[in-house]
Amino acid sequence: MKNRHILISQPNPNGTSSYSELSEKHGVSIDFFPFFRVESLTPKEFRAQRVNILDHTAVVFTARTAIDTFFRLCEEVRITIPETMKYFCISESIAFYLQKYIVYRKRKIFYGKGDIASMMEVIGVKHKDEKFLLALADNYKPEIPKSFEKAKLKSTRAILYRTVNSDLRQIDLKKYGMLVFYSPADIKSLQENYPDFQQEDMLFATFGPATAKALKAAKFKSTIEAPSPEAPSITKALILYFEKLTSK
Repeated sequence: MKNRHILISQPNPNGTSSYSELSEKHGVSIDFFPFFRVESLTPKEFRAQRVNILDHTAVVFTARTAIDTFFRLCEEVRITIPETMKYFCISESIAFYLQKYIVYRKRKIFYGKGDIASMMEVIGVKHKDEKFLLALADNYKPEIPKSFEKAKLKSTRAILYRTVNSDLRQIDLKKYGMLVFYSPADIKSLQENYPDFQQEDMLFATFGPATAKALKAAKFKSTIEAPSPEAPSITKALILYFEKLTSK
């Protein structure tokens, strides 16, 4: 890789980050720029959906952003969530994030292994009688509500936030040898900002199976994918990649 200038589709971490080792050890120049931003719905927009949160006994979260917007909206519309509410999260890390808003109790917080199928297994027969509120973004994956419908579970879709593309046209993409994507929304933003974009010899790295899948669907090629057994994070995957280049 001759061009060691990398663009990360995330906000600048401001300070020491896990990317510092990559930059210092392998002479990599790193820039940060979020490819999209998240906007919470206003109380008026939320009410227009005619969703009554208190009609439900459980909330389903697939992202930390959903947790933030859910509790923010509850505060803005003056809803007090009962102690009996249960929470089902797609992964353990998202479940732990709930501690920011509630007391973490295992009897009311459940989580999968990072995918919808594993979360549905956790729900299983034991929780089949719950009334689920699906906390979603405007560009939610259809497989989420479809999984609940297929399992014949009572569920309601609630759009809590929207993703808005950043203006990437202010960036000279040609100066980068690699782009790092963290979300399918990053790839969507790239395509909508640059409809005629061609990958050519630029390298792409992705974090998460959904992002890798979206990249493939866009007919781009991924050189680095994380997580993996050897690289649980994208930074570790990048470090391993450049170590292999150095050893050649």
